[in-house]
Amino acid sequence: MLKSFVEIKGKILEGVFKERLTRFSAVVRVNGKNVQCFLPNPGRLRELLVSDAKVLLRKSGAARKRKTVYDIIGVYDGDMVVSIDSRVPNRLIFEALKNEGLPEFVGYTEIKPEYSYGGVRFDFFLNGGCLKPCFLEVKSCTLVRDGVAIFPDAPTKRGARHALELAKAVEEGYRAAVIFVVQRGDACVFVPNDEMDPFFGRALRKAAERGVEIYAYSASFTRYKIVLGGKVKVLL
Repeated sequence: MLKSFVEIKGKILEGVFKERLTRFSAVVRVNGKNVQCFLPNPGRLRELLVSDAKVLLRKSGAARKRKTVYDIIGVYDGDMVVSIDSRVPNRLIFEALKNEGLPEFVGYTEIKPEYSYGGVRFDFFLNGGCLKPCFLEVKSCTLVRDGVAIFPDAPTKRGARHALELAKAVEEGYRAAVIFVVQRGDACVFVPNDEMDPFFGRALRKAAERGVEIYAYSASFTRYKIVLGGKVKVLL
């Protein structure tokens, strides 16, 4: 598999997490001062964003156009950095699709991001070649317990709806798939988080039974880039 990666542009520095303010903002101690930062992830992240956790920040190049100067892009879990930017998985998968780095989707010649169908917007629509047109949805996963990646970390009606709409697309003659990108390198298997959101778990299993393909891939955070890794076994 060809390596797909997202380069982290801009100055990177460390800080200490203090508290979450909203879904998309948090206070981080930076160079001895408490600073409000942008948090590009609406998930709960409760097992990662604990008080005094060490985080990685990226200084924005467009600081004059926004209220916050820094983005929180990673958090340390022991010695490992977990990417918590929920925008990264789509970018990783897009690069992998362009470079034919995902064996399951080699051969498509058209990649259309943010494609609307049946009142729902999917992350990608793949077409071309001799392959069946395919709707592809990408999900970001950051929660891992004892080597088991778990999604979601908060109830997600949107995620369940996507799964069921993908199943409808299969019934209407399309190919459909979900890729869970586990933004850390310590996952051996992936499972739906039935304890947190049983409705999503049921929806995902129903979609799989109807022909929706379910995949999971890991991703590793280095100092200046995030690299798509190998497949993670999916257990439904």
